Amino acid sequence: MTAAAAAGAAGRVAPRGLLRAAIAVEARKSRSAHVILWTTVLLVVGIGALTLGILAAVAAGEEQVIAKLGPLAGVGGWAGLVGIVVQVTAAGGLAAFGVALSWMFGREFADGTVAALFALPVPRAAIALGKLIVFAVWSIMVAVLLTIVVAGVGLVLGYGATDAAGFGELARLPVLVVLTALLAVPAAWASTLGRGLLPGIATTIGIIVVAQVLAIADVGTWVPIVAPALWAIAPDTEPAAALLTVPSVPLVFGALCTLAWSRLQLDR
Repeated sequence: MTAAAAAGAAGRVAPRGLLRAAIAVEARKSRSAHVILWTTVLLVVGIGALTLGILAAVAAGEEQVIAKLGPLAGVGGWAGLVGIVVQVTAAGGLAAFGVALSWMFGREFADGTVAALFALPVPRAAIALGKLIVFAVWSIMVAVLLTIVVAGVGLVLGYGATDAAGFGELARLPVLVVLTALLAVPAAWASTLGRGLLPGIATTIGIIVVAQVLAIADVGTWVPIVAPALWAIAPDTEPAAALLTVPSVPLVFGALCTLAWSRLQLDR
């Protein structure tokens, strides 16, 4: 191999190695972070407990809870259980994922650790990409854990082993959780531009408000920030093809976030 060829090969390998290093460091940070731990507990145990509370209220004939659930209050079995979990997750999942992403990116500025990142051999764009990859893997883990918890709740409630139809109901949960997590990626970009946690949290709240308004106005079927919730709540009437619009959000804002990190300056 010539020197030029060796240099070229090294150039191709080094970025992958640096990205792996960034992912390993960010994964270790997340494993040690109380924010990520408690967000996981909130999303998994919290949603499971809240669902049990809603089911108990319906069984006790609480009129206000029954009125808020609407037709779903009369649906039993796996369909009713998953329907309630989907509504809770669609409303609270985006907020929880937005807070987690705001912390992952904003804490570097809030804690003053961003200056140390300029001394590392790992490009800052690779650090940002590593954070996003760790976040994506974590969201998949949360989706799997929540599905397991909901399946356990259904078995405890005596719904029995689920059939193909029940499995289809449960399968909506991990899809909704992962897509909801992807919709929170703008929070990472906002936390980077705003150099702190609050801009990311504010952006997440803004997305939730806009999504609620569009859903109420019944114009959100093909809007990425609304499509997953509408499909998960009413899969028989909402087109699954609308979910294909969701990746546009993490792709666009993930690229903007990575670009922003590659151009970070310390004198701001």
